[in-house]
Amino acid sequence: MSDNFAKPQSLDPEAGFSQSPSVSQAANDLRAAAGERAKEVAHDTAEQAKAMKSKAVDSAQQFRDVANEKAQALKASATEKATAFRQAAEEKATHLRTVADEQWTQTRDRAKDIHITAEDYIRENPTKCVLGALGVGFLIGLISRR
Repeated sequence: MSDNFAKPQSLDPEAGFSQSPSVSQAANDLRAAAGERAKEVAHDTAEQAKAMKSKAVDSAQQFRDVANEKAQALKASATEKATAFRQAAEEKATHLRTVADEQWTQTRDRAKDIHITAEDYIRENPTKCVLGALGVGFLIGLISRR
């Protein structure tokens, strides 16, 4: 506290009224002291508010920094996973393409063999084939009329 308080003079009856302060003077002294104390409290409160604001700003910055670090780590992890998935998909696609090419080659070879075998059979048995084709055509015609 400040030493701005006015010290009351002695209220000793022998000292007399001439030395005692007036009530209005004492009230003015109390107002002045209260004003000074209010200024001190306001100043202290303002300093505390500034300190709290500074601490809040620092905490928010730390939170932002941590969040950015976490986001960067997550992004790096996601990129790594995406690269691994892409490589696995490419390997699988290459494998499927190879298998499909092999199957297509085998199917084409089988179709050629069946075609050659059918041509050979037709050349060896032309009458059977013509009669068989007529029979199949007749059956298809009967079925389609119904």
